Amino acid sequence: MKKNIVFFEARGGSDKGADGHRKDTMPMVNALKAKGWNAEVVFFTDEILRDESERNKIYEYVKNAADGYVSRVNPGNLKEEKLYFDVLRKLCADGLVGMPHPDAMIGYGAKDALTKLADTPLVPSDTYAYYDKAEAQRIGVTWTDKHDFKKTFPQTLAKGERVLKQNRGSTGEGIWRVRLESNADYNKVTSLPLDTKIICTEAKDNHTEERKLGEFMDFCEHYLVGDNGMLVDMTFLPRIKEGEIRILMLYKTPVYVVHKKPAEGGDAFSATLFSGAKYRYDEPKDWQALIDWFLNQLPQIRSKLGNYDLPLIWTADFILDTDESGKDKYVLGEINCSCVGFTSPEEFMEKIAVMVGDNIIHIVSEKKA
Repeated sequence: MKKNIVFFEARGGSDKGADGHRKDTMPMVNALKAKGWNAEVVFFTDEILRDESERNKIYEYVKNAADGYVSRVNPGNLKEEKLYFDVLRKLCADGLVGMPHPDAMIGYGAKDALTKLADTPLVPSDTYAYYDKAEAQRIGVTWTDKHDFKKTFPQTLAKGERVLKQNRGSTGEGIWRVRLESNADYNKVTSLPLDTKIICTEAKDNHTEERKLGEFMDFCEHYLVGDNGMLVDMTFLPRIKEGEIRILMLYKTPVYVVHKKPAEGGDAFSATLFSGAKYRYDEPKDWQALIDWFLNQLPQIRSKLGNYDLPLIWTADFILDTDESGKDKYVLGEINCSCVGFTSPEEFMEKIAVMVGDNIIHIVSEKKA
């Protein structure tokens, strides 16, 4: 082993500090150096990625100099993300340890991960992913009527309140709570007519709009356009008002739990800071029942999402629900692993960076043994 790890970053972007790095990058670099390993940061830009010669220079350097890489590139910071992922795939094929593999980033981070887990205890079975037909074919999804937004959504909404989630973004934009004007109107028909009046609330800022179903679906079609265009449709869980529970994971180890309580009033349901949600940071032991149950699900999460190694730094978000016997249960609402940060709370950052360094050494040593 070379005992050298490369951290990939993108130049620029709102996630950078005054030194040009993400706030959590250099603490991880320094933690590895304190353990006797070397670590360095290599920057990508869109210009570098478009220039085949420059792109290959980075690829050749990292291939020969490092045992593995850690990706710290936020989605959206590189327009040429496909070319970036191509470099990562080549490095993984050459035997470097990818943290994570680019296809694991896609598999865990895409919203349709929920549909792949819909036959497990984690996700309700009536969870659907909608695509443009051409995009479904491109990504290898076998097209059926259940992937047809215009056909299936009027049927799912007829049964009860729903949440629609676009595949892009992380601030609540394009995540809609959708309900009928009256709860008494549910289950009267198998499919709602397009002139049905609905009430829509967007998670970005909890603003509410009154629309007709057909008009709203026409608006939502732009979420299906382009690479990775997608909408996920799942049951709205009213106990989101009690708070969303996020587990921050380092590989197989829970580090802390964030309890994210939406703002009070109206149809507010968003758990983002931007929308006024209140965050509380807890120790994993404060949520022991959830932690134990979730850790038991890791083998099937891994197998259902492509059988890649678990990401180095990732999160799983849960919402409380009630089972048939009236007891609490948890429903998985989202997984994120593309570039999860751990800068809040700040007092945890150095401790977590040391834990990340230890995990990197363990993962690479095990893979390279």
